[in-house]
Amino acid sequence: MDNVKVIFDQISIRHDLASHIMLLGIVQGFFLAIVIFLRAKLKSAINLFGWSLLVQCLVFLDVYLCYTGLIKYMIHLNDSTEFFVLLITPTLYFFLYTLLERKPITFKKHWPHFVLPILYAVSQTNYYSSPIEVKLNAYLGAYHRELGFVDVPGNMNYSYHLIKNQFRWLVLFSFAFYLVLSLLLVIKTRKKGWIPPKNVKMDKYVFSRNTVVVFLVLLLSLFLIYMNYEDDGGDHIIGIIQTVTIFITSFFILSESRFFEKSWIADKYETLASNSIEFDTIDNFVTESKYYSHQDVSLKNVAEKLNTNGNTVSKLINSKTGNNFNDYINQKRIALAQKRLMDDEYKHLTVEAVGQSVGFKSKSAFYNAFKKHTGQSPSAFMKQKRG
Repeated sequence: MDNVKVIFDQISIRHDLASHIMLLGIVQGFFLAIVIFLRAKLKSAINLFGWSLLVQCLVFLDVYLCYTGLIKYMIHLNDSTEFFVLLITPTLYFFLYTLLERKPITFKKHWPHFVLPILYAVSQTNYYSSPIEVKLNAYLGAYHRELGFVDVPGNMNYSYHLIKNQFRWLVLFSFAFYLVLSLLLVIKTRKKGWIPPKNVKMDKYVFSRNTVVVFLVLLLSLFLIYMNYEDDGGDHIIGIIQTVTIFITSFFILSESRFFEKSWIADKYETLASNSIEFDTIDNFVTESKYYSHQDVSLKNVAEKLNTNGNTVSKLINSKTGNNFNDYINQKRIALAQKRLMDDEYKHLTVEAVGQSVGFKSKSAFYNAFKKHTGQSPSAFMKQKRG
């Protein structure tokens, strides 16, 4: 232990511009994650984004401690977040999947995404339970080889190195694999004819597309750093890139905040704070009863049915979907029309009649809405599906 103490005393604490930037990103990331957990629903896409931020911050906190040398005060935690590194990309993918597909993430269905991180954690069991000398040597080998190494007591089983030595390639594989999955998700959404909602600076498609770009930037950065550094000496560069990414994300989240709306304090929206109605209540009523297919459906009628006011319904729909009331109703009508156009039960109806059956009062209104929300006319849609 005397030798260990001598080495500890030689490890200097380093605080420079890089460490300050990393610390800013870590603090901001933790703060943003806490805000998301406090405000978002448990199974929502934004909640998954909060978990992704939390995982990233835990990883880069480890990088910060190693880079500054502060890890010497808690050396038993060295390399304890490698398991979380392999969770960064799956959690980001889960966020995009929930956001674009509008489907929840369940362990029963998505368990394969956890296989690689769990298997890696199991393979490192010997390291996690190893004496402090082993973890100190691991840190010295990555950051301070000039200080030499300490003797390890007893017979240590280093079989975990078979997997640990391939960790960088596992990380690159994880980033590349989930980059492809995320890109396919975005492309699939685009092919559906995504129409950006009005008066929204950053809709979910653009945000998802930008997230894929960040995926690509991080993958290229990792590859270049791994090619130029044999040890962990370049990890702080990744930490700096992550700090920039977190602050850019914070900027876009804040820029879409209701705080900046001119009417955010207006009386017509104050009812949202005290009204117990939720978007799910509105959506379930409109969807399950197919109320949207009624030709006399209106914002006022929906509000009366739910014993609330039109401003509350309008605001909730806009905040949850990014669409106004009419676009929200028309999207549901078009989805039902697409099914009926291909259903033999309705093949005796003309295209115009199908449009009327889902709530449109005129042929032009049906055609305009159909093209707006699908990017093609009803006839082109039928031809494509049957072809």
